[in-house]
Amino acid sequence: MTPNQDATAHLIQIDPRMFADAAIDSETRDMNERLRQATSELPARWELPLEIERSMPPGGGIVSPILASAELRAEDRFIDGPGGPLLLRQIFPPAGTAVRGVYLHFHGGGFCLGSARGQDGMLESIARHAGVVAISVDYRLAPEHPLPAAAADGEAAAWWLVRNARETYGTDRIVIGGESAGAALSTFCALRLRDRHGYTALAGLNLSQGGYDLSLTPSMRQGHDTLILNLPTFKVHLSRFLTNFEPDDPVVSPLYADLRFLPPALFTIGTADPLLDDNLFMYMKWVAAGNTGELAVYPGGIHGFTFLSTQLSRRAAERSERFIATCIA
Repeated sequence: MTPNQDATAHLIQIDPRMFADAAIDSETRDMNERLRQATSELPARWELPLEIERSMPPGGGIVSPILASAELRAEDRFIDGPGGPLLLRQIFPPAGTAVRGVYLHFHGGGFCLGSARGQDGMLESIARHAGVVAISVDYRLAPEHPLPAAAADGEAAAWWLVRNARETYGTDRIVIGGESAGAALSTFCALRLRDRHGYTALAGLNLSQGGYDLSLTPSMRQGHDTLILNLPTFKVHLSRFLTNFEPDDPVVSPLYADLRFLPPALFTIGTADPLLDDNLFMYMKWVAAGNTGELAVYPGGIHGFTFLSTQLSRRAAERSERFIATCIA
């Protein structure tokens, strides 16, 4: 029997043209070149002391942050966490807007940089366009708190939300998501909710540019001169937060985990990101485990491209916002 005759066969097609240089638009190409020139004049990130990196604004002073509006509606809330009081940064939609769901967010930064208060502009946009309360978790950072501290904080925030969202926000529709390390933490949360609490009712996962195999996929191993994130930087981050586990342990590399009974997920990745393979592999394993998944690949997108002021970034943001809105509908 040929594949075309087999009623059980299903072909997943990914257009190879999106990975070609010709697919990169001129604005993205120009932005990447400007970033390359800017970074060439700065010290190598992997050689900077951590305290210097932490003193820089979001984007390391190279990428302009997404600014919140003057109408930002934000409040801080503290809950009990495994390491003490845990800050949840709450961003509400505009006054008079019905709250239809909650978006629990984890910031990026290689598990050792960033904070919940550094994403107000992006989360304000998500709150407005998806009709959600967006909550960013101020999880503990390495090397002071290596893994699994961040994952434990994420679990605490997610489990608190599962138990309290309806009473606190008027809805129990929950989407979890984040960028880079935040995307990995989002998958940790979904797995911990399933395995430790028997909870499999998340509405969705919005996973942007995540790293899912800390033993290094081929594209990460080849990322010697990629922008923002490269192999030397990744290895420095790895040495800071991965002290208690082997890199291929499913606890920290969800590509190796049992992925059954997990919610719909959107995987966002750029073709110039060294974490490209992580997302291609994770998407295929996600759907092979019986879950619903979407893969959004952006030609020329570097690591962190969603924070750039480009049409490519805006398209990715709009797709993520539509995905979140659809999940909670």
